[in-house]
Amino acid sequence: MNRRVSEKGQVTIPKALREQLGIHPGAVLEFAVENDRLVAAKAREPGRLERVFGIIELPGGTDAELVALRGEADAI
Repeated sequence: MNRRVSEKGQVTIPKALREQLGIHPGAVLEFAVENDRLVAAKAREPGRLERVFGIIELPGGTDAELVALRGEADAI
């Protein structure tokens, strides 16, 4: 299937391919060049941990939080 690139660099993915690959509005694609070919693939969905990573802000940072939880480290 051939498609023309617009002035803005946009290309419409044919409906049959979108359906076959499960590409829906809002889907994120990754682009790469492999052997002089443009390759597009669905981006990997973030896992549960990745979705929540960094949402808790610790006022003094991680080190201060660890000291609050564990106390000061003993000098050797």
